[in-house]
Amino acid sequence: MVSLNSLKTGDRGKVVRIAEGGQAYRSKLLSMGVTPGTEFSIVRFAPLGDPIELEIRGYRLSLRKAESEIVMVEVAT
Repeated sequence: MVSLNSLKTGDRGKVVRIAEGGQAYRSKLLSMGVTPGTEFSIVRFAPLGDPIELEIRGYRLSLRKAESEIVMVEVAT
């Protein structure tokens, strides 16, 4: 299990859990559909590495590095 921000462009995976770190981020992520068991793929990173664009549940979502650090994922092989 690794954090979402440690992946690379093109990686695919599944959300395992959202860490208890920031309660405000946690509820925001859950309301956007980033829930445990959801599959995603990394589309791209901004030139300076922040934000991260991912495809999840049929749409593209951009997350800041701080938000992506609390999302724990399992990398698809």
